[in-house]
Amino acid sequence: MKNVLQWPKYAVLLLIAVVHIIPFYILINMSFKLPTETSSKWRFPVDASWDNFVNAWQEANLLRAIFNNVFITVSAVALVVIVGALASYPLARHQTRFNMFIYTVSVSCLIVPALTILVPLYKFIVDLGGINTYWAAILTQVTFALPMTIFLYTGFINTVPRELDEAGLIDGSSRMGIFFRIILPLLKPITATVIIIMGVQIWNDYQFSIFFLQKVQVQTIPVALSQFISQFSNQLNWVAAGCLIGMMPMAIVYLCLQKYFIKGMADGAVKG
Repeated sequence: MKNVLQWPKYAVLLLIAVVHIIPFYILINMSFKLPTETSSKWRFPVDASWDNFVNAWQEANLLRAIFNNVFITVSAVALVVIVGALASYPLARHQTRFNMFIYTVSVSCLIVPALTILVPLYKFIVDLGGINTYWAAILTQVTFALPMTIFLYTGFINTVPRELDEAGLIDGSSRMGIFFRIILPLLKPITATVIIIMGVQIWNDYQFSIFFLQKVQVQTIPVALSQFISQFSNQLNWVAAGCLIGMMPMAIVYLCLQKYFIKGMADGAVKG
């Protein structure tokens, strides 16, 4: 009787799994089909080929694009983790009116659509001479990633006992010493969560990269692959192959950090 009552739960889980698997099936299927094959996207390729991967790699200069993605993502995520953790510690430990106001303003930025400020931001970057530069792309990503980062870190630090701070003060440590020697090591689960969430967001960014990184030498993977789709022609098979190549680095990072991911999300978001 108990198993009978649980079948709707398994049916829902199966449906969710199928919905998530279908895009990957189509992506892999398309990446191995030759452009001359016009069969349905649901059918297996008649002559599976690696040519799409070779063409996407060469025509989109994916080696250079992957380097650009790695440099921008690693730099931006490192800054987000350092600035976000440092900003969240006093916001969580000293909940004064001013700190609550700062926290509320920071979290409120989450509901501001990035596209609403794209034009003034573009003009600002042009005035600073930041078009086609790494620093402009990195600082833009950091700015838009900080609100969620502060939200997660503040919620997690609230779960860390304040007695640890008091013990550190009794031992003669400064506030910065307490943060770096006691608090920061305890933030490993939420740091892993921030790295995964913000890393994926920055790695896949297209809306800012297409405006700020226009030269081929600084283009990221999404921008480099967009050249295969135009008004008069498209190479969807090359795009599919390029997407599979481009997703590999982040998939490896996720597999390495997945054991911390769920714990960090639960402690940082739910308890916060």
